Amino acid sequence: MNKYDELRRKYLSFVFDRYELHDLGNSIEVKFFFEIDGLSCFVPKWVFPKCKGRTVNLDDVVLRKLVFYLGMVELISYWKISCAPKVLVKAGFLSDEEVLWWKKQYFYGLGEFFYTNHIPAKPDDFMTLEAIGGNFSEDASFPYEFDGCLIPIGGGKDSAVTIEILQSMQDKNACYIINSRGAAMDTAYTAGFSKEQILCANRTLDANMLSLNKKGFLNGHTPFSAVVAFSSLIMAYLHGKKYVVLSNEASANESTVEGSCVNHQYSKSFEFEKDFYEYEKRYVGSGILYFSLLRPLSEFQIAKYFASKKKYHAIFKSCNAGSKQNTWCCNCPKCLFVYLILSPFIDQTELCEIFGENLLEKQNLSGIFEQLIGIGKEKPFECVGSRDEVNTAICMTIENMERNKMKLPLLFSHYKSLDLYKQYKSRENIYQNFYNTENLLPKKFEALVRKECF
Repeated sequence: MNKYDELRRKYLSFVFDRYELHDLGNSIEVKFFFEIDGLSCFVPKWVFPKCKGRTVNLDDVVLRKLVFYLGMVELISYWKISCAPKVLVKAGFLSDEEVLWWKKQYFYGLGEFFYTNHIPAKPDDFMTLEAIGGNFSEDASFPYEFDGCLIPIGGGKDSAVTIEILQSMQDKNACYIINSRGAAMDTAYTAGFSKEQILCANRTLDANMLSLNKKGFLNGHTPFSAVVAFSSLIMAYLHGKKYVVLSNEASANESTVEGSCVNHQYSKSFEFEKDFYEYEKRYVGSGILYFSLLRPLSEFQIAKYFASKKKYHAIFKSCNAGSKQNTWCCNCPKCLFVYLILSPFIDQTELCEIFGENLLEKQNLSGIFEQLIGIGKEKPFECVGSRDEVNTAICMTIENMERNKMKLPLLFSHYKSLDLYKQYKSRENIYQNFYNTENLLPKKFEALVRKECF
């Protein structure tokens, strides 16, 4: 019997018991109470800063809905420990349509988790979801106008591009950062945001979950961008922001495992964005619009735009492995991808200064390099661009280097020996004027993207 089946037979139910909101004066604390029956209880916490001059009613129905739904997405990190076949929600009510919505988000958001743990889960049988809590009242009571944008920032190039495109609106905008770290804060300050415009939420994972992970219970990727989505609505609601503006590009729609629905970036995909937008409109009704400003663009175009914004080059970081130290680890798929996608637009000397070394000369990265260019059916399980974009960027960089009579680095010399080089060298670059029409941009934001990027 495999571990998945063994745990599901031993731990039959997962309970979302309740949530609590506490006014701490300058902030609001949120606690969620989860339990795997017979194993452990979990109490993860969030703290959101309050907006000066605005009174918060903790019984506000929209606020309580948003907190409940944040709990619904937060619970999946704890459910996956044992993958209990039954999830019982006592904290609130869900209609039959909502149950189907949540099960879809869980299943596809856990695609990587199921795949890497060799779990043969199916949409209909991986869990039953029952919500028996009370329904919400209809008395919304937040008496403030909404204006401006809340921009989630992680410290990478994409959110810096969003900030720059929205520069003309900056006095009304604010940045949103979860568990503030160096690169994200540096990006916000470099962009010119004041301390008051940088809104940081603190998310605390329950120590019992971390302990069980170490003991060998099931572990793996969960849809963090869905956590960003629901928590950003809470922050926008508290601070009166009309728009939550993400930085997810068209490339996030590509599956990580070719020919499957397994996508590391599922909760960054347009499918999730559209589902989330419609769910909020139907079941929450905050009036806040959630969309990704960069959805019309490819990673290739974003890299080209970012290359012209030199003030961010020394401070941006996209590496998850080095995030705690605010560094590039220079040994992971994310580091190599960013290096490759920027290579056509930033010269090699500057790239070496940004990363601290020449990643194209590292033999130990050859396996990751081959994954990124599409040799094999799996891309790395990281937030990286499409296979086509990577190949296009490499061919463009090789052409630039050979035109300038530069010696090709190790990985590029290898690439020239592959059939892929011959295919892409003669292929038209479709990304120069690419525009993805599958997006939710309001007209004034679409006009800004077209003005800035085309």
